[in-house]
Amino acid sequence: MSIEMIPFEAEALLDWVELTEAFKAGHLMPRAEVADTFLYREPDTLLSRAAWIDGMGIAVKSATIFPENPADNVPMVNGAVNLYSNDHGTLEAIVDFHLVTKWKTAADSLLGALLLARPESECILIVGAGTVARALRQAYGAAFPDARFQVWNRSPAGAEDMATHFPDTVVATDLESAVMASDIITCATMTREPLIEGDWLQPGQHLDLIGAYRPDMREADDEALRRARIFMDSRATVLDHIGELKIPLEEGVVTREDVLGDFYDIEAGAFRRAEDDITLFKNGGGAHLDLMTSRYILDKWRNR
Repeated sequence: MSIEMIPFEAEALLDWVELTEAFKAGHLMPRAEVADTFLYREPDTLLSRAAWIDGMGIAVKSATIFPENPADNVPMVNGAVNLYSNDHGTLEAIVDFHLVTKWKTAADSLLGALLLARPESECILIVGAGTVARALRQAYGAAFPDARFQVWNRSPAGAEDMATHFPDTVVATDLESAVMASDIITCATMTREPLIEGDWLQPGQHLDLIGAYRPDMREADDEALRRARIFMDSRATVLDHIGELKIPLEEGVVTREDVLGDFYDIEAGAFRRAEDDITLFKNGGGAHLDLMTSRYILDKWRNR
């Protein structure tokens, strides 16, 4: 059996909302087994994330993070996803790392918003203006085509550059007022200290948090967690690993019972809201979502 080599150009075949449907279907299958490993050579890192879903197969996504690469005109992050068959464990495809990560990350948050945000949301604020923020603009734009978009960034120049690349996207200069005026707030920053204050949140808003991925990182403060109905993609990859929930859990700000659902609870009806509820979704981006995304990409590639 030949091994498919899937380049980034395959993204022309993909559809944001269709991928969220693939995620829902994937969470009806047996619960994924996941594991992460890290190897270090200061200042460089090798991260490997593995997932196995019975009936879907196995994926191992390996990434090298070499912070000094840009000085040599080489990308800082490189890698690939190896996708193995469910029946025999044979290598089926090698998928471009950046393609899988882009679509997995933004579609993860988009599914949270489709389940929790008001369908008629008119104003969407993107906090951050990097690579993930631009993917979010594409994803949210596909599912909320009539919405207006704002972008806020700690560096205004970054926000201005992003706004020039997307229609109906304007630069927000004051974060507090931009948050208060938005129906959906989606955050993709590298901050370690909270940027979003719970006192700013308004009834009916949806807050999507992506950027924090380490135990010492948070994008929203304690009051935001106290006021919101809390959901996430996977308890297993968020609660004890990412500061967004790990820190407030350890400090008694919230309890595990305050987490009302993850994607494995969709079928049971956990993702529901009243009109004035404030909802908070934490995107942890586990390896099982890399597997679901890679399988979706391979299917689209084979059927092209």
